[in-house]
Amino acid sequence: MPMRTRVGALFAVAATGLALGATLAAPADAAPTTTPKFLSAAQLPPHPSSDWKAGKVTDGVPDELLSCVRETMPGYDSRYRSFTTDLETNAQQLTIVVGSAAKAKALATRLDKDMRSCATRIEQADPEVEATYKSYGKLPVEEGARVHGLHTEASWGATDIHLLSVGRDGRTVTVVQWGQMGDFDDAPVKAFKKTTTTAVAKLY
Repeated sequence: MPMRTRVGALFAVAATGLALGATLAAPADAAPTTTPKFLSAAQLPPHPSSDWKAGKVTDGVPDELLSCVRETMPGYDSRYRSFTTDLETNAQQLTIVVGSAAKAKALATRLDKDMRSCATRIEQADPEVEATYKSYGKLPVEEGARVHGLHTEASWGATDIHLLSVGRDGRTVTVVQWGQMGDFDDAPVKAFKKTTTTAVAKLY
């Protein structure tokens, strides 16, 4: 498997198992009247040897996030953009517009909870994978954002590091994910916080 397509495989490896317990917990909301702006490739954490490439904005939820948000997202209309480099790094931005700021706040709270519990659920779904969670705190942008870290390691030796964030502006919530081969020492936390701040500020 090419390196850039393998990264995220551990992150998504539990998606099938987690789907067995998924519930339609969230009501569908009316279609948004405005369209949030997405990150550009240049706004991702710089890669030392390869430029980022941005994909098209697409309806749905990216596979790389399903392991963490599968139980929350049914019932919500969402859009996402995926980003890749020529090497092993990938990233995604997901946005959801709901009917009110109160609903958006509740959704962001639940998504943050999903991120904190994702490592446990990945291990429960696949005993061949060990997952470790780390909190990187809050960011003071718009209605706020929170940054999370997730490291996964498979019994066959594959190891990936992911940074994730959940942010909100009004009735719009965004989730940003960055991932590559490595561990917590390889994570560009400062640059990812800047990316998250930009993502939330661009929502409206």
